[in-house]
Amino acid sequence: MSLELFLERLTPVLAFARSLDVNDPSAAKAALDVAFPMEGDVMVELRALVRRGVEERWLAEREAGGVRFSRPRKAQDAGDVSVDVVHMDRPGPGHTHPNGEIDLCFTVSGEPRFAGAPEGWTVYPPGSWHVPTVEGGVMDIVYFLPAGAIRFEPKPE
Repeated sequence: MSLELFLERLTPVLAFARSLDVNDPSAAKAALDVAFPMEGDVMVELRALVRRGVEERWLAEREAGGVRFSRPRKAQDAGDVSVDVVHMDRPGPGHTHPNGEIDLCFTVSGEPRFAGAPEGWTVYPPGSWHVPTVEGGVMDIVYFLPAGAIRFEPKPE
C-alpha cells in the first residue's frame, strides 16, 4: 500500500467535497453521511489505508507537540481541496478555516471524541475557529480544506 493508492481511493470523496456548501455545516454533514457512510466500502477501505499509512509513516510522518500530521495533497487551485492527515489524542493548534473545513474522523483506540463528536464526519463553516481536540482515545483524522486555506492563530477577538 502507498500514498498513491490512498490518494486514488480518496478521489470520489474529494470530488464530493468540492461540491459541498460548507456554509450549512449540518446539511453538508448529512450529505456526507449519506454519500459516504462509515460502514460503507469506501470508508472501510480508507480507514485501513489511513491506519496503515500512519503506522508506516507515509502519512502523518511529521510531529509537533505530540500530534502527528502531513499534507499528502495540496489544493491545485481555488476550487480544489487539500488533504491533511493527523494522528492525535490531545488538542492541536488553534486555527481559523477561511473557507471552511471537512473532517473525516476514524477511531484508533478508546472511545475518542473530536471536538465532542464521535467518529465520523464533522464540518465547519467559513470563518470558524477552533482548537481541534481529541479526548477519550486516539483518532486518525483526514482534513479536507477548501483551497487549502487554514490560518494557525489565536482565537480572533
